[in-house]
Amino acid sequence: MDLETRQLQHILTEANQLPEVLLLKPVTTSTNDDVREIALKGIQQVLVTSIRQTQGRGQRQNQWVSPEGNIYLSTLLNTQTPIDGRLALEIALNILQMPSLEHLNLQIKWPNDLYSTQGKWGGILVEPLNAHQAVVGVGLNVLPLPKQDIDQATSSLTELGLSEFNRIQLTAELYLAIQQAGEWFSHGCTNLAARFNHYAAFKNQMVEFEHLQGLTTGTFLGIRNDGAIEIQQQGEVQHFFQGRLRLKSKA
Repeated sequence: MDLETRQLQHILTEANQLPEVLLLKPVTTSTNDDVREIALKGIQQVLVTSIRQTQGRGQRQNQWVSPEGNIYLSTLLNTQTPIDGRLALEIALNILQMPSLEHLNLQIKWPNDLYSTQGKWGGILVEPLNAHQAVVGVGLNVLPLPKQDIDQATSSLTELGLSEFNRIQLTAELYLAIQQAGEWFSHGCTNLAARFNHYAAFKNQMVEFEHLQGLTTGTFLGIRNDGAIEIQQQGEVQHFFQGRLRLKSKA
């Protein structure tokens, strides 16, 4: 067992959260795929991290650019409540409360982007295996991404003010935050709207929302306690559970 694995094992043991399977890999195709494969063998507690991914993915099977040096982590969550879209919101909220990050000015872009005024610095991918179990993957841009690889505004934790960091400590905090989010979700996501809207990117701004019925333009009011997004258009408030949110272009 290498030194970093022993260090992470020690931190999680101290927190009484050591999983059955703990793997730190130098490179993998996808940490989510690794966890899925392990979970299908009946293992209930899994943590897999990698320094680099060759086939990382985000929402809608989009590529997740995964250069060496950032954090790519996946784990298994078992919930008492049937899984729905609120789980990703709880995960994002708990990540922002990580001790290493709580002093930074961070936001969440509905439904699963870790965001800031400078752009996206992380993302969450929840892939349910059944009604009460999901593979949860999180990618954090600790270091700046190569700009030629990105088609959207991005940032990184170092650019946002994380001057000193310990990779193993960050990994441990991230794993514990995800597990804590599972507890919040299982117990009903108390006051979800108020907690989320405090960090919501684009709140009270003009946005465009792409959904199955077309495109809605209006003011983003935040979310409801059931996780639905609220957009006000000509005095009428509409809500949606699925779609893509972006700032309205000024052109």
